[in-house]
Amino acid sequence: MKHLVTVPLLLYALAMTNVHAQDRVELPGTSIIGNRELPKVLYIVPWKRPNADNLMGNPVGRLVNEALSAVDRDVFLRQIEYHDIIANTHTSTDSVLKK
Repeated sequence: MKHLVTVPLLLYALAMTNVHAQDRVELPGTSIIGNRELPKVLYIVPWKRPNADNLMGNPVGRLVNEALSAVDRDVFLRQIEYHDIIANTHTSTDSVLKK
């Protein structure tokens, strides 16, 4: 009785291995050749030269003078009001997203 079950199972297993072997696809491989003695380093090279006027930016003295300059009261209060409006908009948006 064992042989009646074992032999068909063995034949079925052998037939299935042939089916899987026919479905196999061979693809060409990729090989990357390099010097393994050198350290792994990434060099980032710009593709375009920067403009000379963009390199200067704002002089430090100018930024200090702007920070210490006099502020108009009405303009300052308006900026605070705008900031509060934007801050409240972000908090209400965050509370809606959390729900």
